[in-house]
Amino acid sequence: MVTGAGGGIGRDIALSAAAQGAKVVVNDIGASLSGDGLDAGPAQQVVDEIRAAGGEAVASTDSVSEPHTAQQIVTAALDTFGRIDGIVNNAGILRDRFFHKMSDQEWDAVIRVHLYGGYYVSRAAAPHFKAQESGAYVHMTSTSGLIGNYGQANYSAAKLGIAALSKSIALDMQKFNVRSNCIAPFAWSRMTGSVPAETPEEKQRVERFKQMTPAKIAPLAVTLMSDASKVNGQIFAVRNNEIILMSQPRPVRSVHRSEGWTPETVLEHALPALEASFFDLERSGDVFCWDPV
Repeated sequence: MVTGAGGGIGRDIALSAAAQGAKVVVNDIGASLSGDGLDAGPAQQVVDEIRAAGGEAVASTDSVSEPHTAQQIVTAALDTFGRIDGIVNNAGILRDRFFHKMSDQEWDAVIRVHLYGGYYVSRAAAPHFKAQESGAYVHMTSTSGLIGNYGQANYSAAKLGIAALSKSIALDMQKFNVRSNCIAPFAWSRMTGSVPAETPEEKQRVERFKQMTPAKIAPLAVTLMSDASKVNGQIFAVRNNEIILMSQPRPVRSVHRSEGWTPETVLEHALPALEASFFDLERSGDVFCWDPV
């Protein structure tokens, strides 16, 4: 089951999974990038492509953003194919705005689709995975959340939350042989079409993005859903032909004072001692600054 599979990354994952023999639920409400409008066409078009190539697929146009409709997506898999074995939580929208200008509605809409949607869909499948003692989740996170980006407080918060959700699922369900991993995809799609391209540096970054097609993400996503993969609780990035294992937060450095701390000693001792290990205020493009290969 692939959400947001009517185009871009989700479409290529659905096509690749079907080519490997999977029976696929292609889920997409057919909305615009901002979440407006509904159209059953995109999901059905991908289903038609899969069937034309000899595969099996069914379309779902239910939203991930409400628990009862997320349940209906899982039900579509059960009713059509009799079971569910893998889920790619890929559905998403953007409402980019600088934090100090962001409206409550812009915050809520993005959190609801990405983070709530990932939870609702995952939770709906969990009893079936538990009962059959198998299953795999692949969640789409983003370096906007893992590292940072301008004008995306809503998206970044949701995507970092997804990484934590995935880790919690991996921990809670490992005893049932259920796995959960994340991918931070670099690919030119509707979701990256709003990347700023005003300065020469930004324009150069966009040109690098355009080299990275959605099809590059599919091999890792399909592999992580496969029974042949035993990987669990990891965060990957895919950047053109690179597969990157991302770090997860761990202690970097510590200071200790046997008598405890006061605001004065924190200022005089702790912060200066830790300062050499502080992280720079970076955005995704500062860290991934080399050309894709």
